[in-house]
Amino acid sequence: MANKTITMLQIRRCLVLLQDARSVREIHRETRIHRETIKSYMLRCQRSGKSYEELLSLSDQELSELLHPPRTTQQPDKRYSYLAERLSHYASELKRRHVTKLILWEEYLQDQPEGYRYAQFCHHLEHYMKCHEATMPQVHLPGDTLQIDFAGDQLHYYDAEQKEWISCPVLLCTLPYSSLFYAEPLASARQEHLIPALNNALAYIGGVPKNVLSDNMAQVVTKPSRYEPVFTDLMEQWALHNRTNMQATRPVKPKDKPSVEKSVHIAYQQIYARMRNERHLSLKSLKYHVGELLDKVNHRIMKAYGQSRIERYSAEEKPLLAPLPVTAFTYKHQTVGKVKKNYHVTLGEDMHLYSVPHEHIGKEVTLIYDDDAVEIFLGFNRIAVHRRDTRRNGYTTLKEHMPESHRHYALMKGWTQDDFIQKGQNIGPHTQEVLVRILCARAFPEQAYDACIGVLRLEKGYGKERLEKACSIALSGPKVSYRIVRTILENNRDKLMVPKGETAAVLPFHENIRGKHAFN
Repeated sequence: MANKTITMLQIRRCLVLLQDARSVREIHRETRIHRETIKSYMLRCQRSGKSYEELLSLSDQELSELLHPPRTTQQPDKRYSYLAERLSHYASELKRRHVTKLILWEEYLQDQPEGYRYAQFCHHLEHYMKCHEATMPQVHLPGDTLQIDFAGDQLHYYDAEQKEWISCPVLLCTLPYSSLFYAEPLASARQEHLIPALNNALAYIGGVPKNVLSDNMAQVVTKPSRYEPVFTDLMEQWALHNRTNMQATRPVKPKDKPSVEKSVHIAYQQIYARMRNERHLSLKSLKYHVGELLDKVNHRIMKAYGQSRIERYSAEEKPLLAPLPVTAFTYKHQTVGKVKKNYHVTLGEDMHLYSVPHEHIGKEVTLIYDDDAVEIFLGFNRIAVHRRDTRRNGYTTLKEHMPESHRHYALMKGWTQDDFIQKGQNIGPHTQEVLVRILCARAFPEQAYDACIGVLRLEKGYGKERLEKACSIALSGPKVSYRIVRTILENNRDKLMVPKGETAAVLPFHENIRGKHAFN
């Protein structure tokens, strides 16, 4: 029984036989323990100063400490003391690219020429690394966390128009307790494609977990930190909308999310491998087939539990998830802009301008928009909201955002032909007739609105009576316009009294005077 540990049961058996005064040979024949080993234990019992009966009454731990005293240690090896201080450095260096144990050993010998040979150096280094790379078992609670990550390898589809293969990153989301996972290939890993995929993942599992754990990908985390990571505003909005909490792993610590890493490995075997000979011509087709294979994986029986992922999830985890929001979170873009002097700010993507209250002219605002609406914020206060309009160089303006003078002008810009005719009638019949002739002179009456407004504004400077007289004079000519009426008033021609029964002098006919037939 050389090199085999003597159990406490065998030692107690020997003590009972020694107490019965049995010989060493007899004990050897009954226990098959070597005679020299029996003699060694007899000597240890004698040195303890206790009887066999007292020894048998001790506990296993007490008996072991008495019969197996600590061995006297030799003087520590100076070579090991020197190496032990540097093992952590060598272990970290070995993780760097292209660094090997042989290179580290050669550097070690340069500092310690009398040090260990290569085999012993590797033995101590590997032992140190094993002791410091122990894995801690993680206990996952049902419905507590959804782990998300991108697979290292991508899927592809063939674009027949571009005649090239398009790479698609694959997002995986895993519930650690039931191992249920979701996979979806995306057009890109940018936020505008990540957010809808996360919405699809929540819809697939049919609920919202308490936490969502991600690594420090740039789409999710702006400032990685072991203790206080800073998430992007968009991810904070997504988490708030779904009433969940965002969490991030420690930087460069993939073991913080082992469940989704395992799901990536399963996806490689059960999805990637089964699609290796397929050729898809669109992202939609690629997503559809991934979804089919995903359902098969989640319905496969897991040997460790004797049930499938979907069965374990439905029975133990789904009841603990929070309900989905009524509407899915909509991805919103964000940009900044400065309010112009015309109290509008430009949305650069469409080159469309949206109004804000005029008192914010010159201030920098934040625009948050999606396909339907544009919200404008000053700090944390929303100062305007508009329906999105994609007309390039167009304006979307609310009346309440205008200064008072602009509102009055806008009100007049909203007039119709009947409005002008009614305003002219209130002043007098000649003014009304002037406005009618101005409106009829254009192919499109709207083109004459500004001229009509100009005629009506002359009332403020000259009064109704003078305006009416000026319009009567203007009607005697072959043409009527705003400039003619204004010139009459400016030159005070309306004040020249014409005797009753007489007509104003007119120019005599002359061959050099052209009529209307001379003009197109």
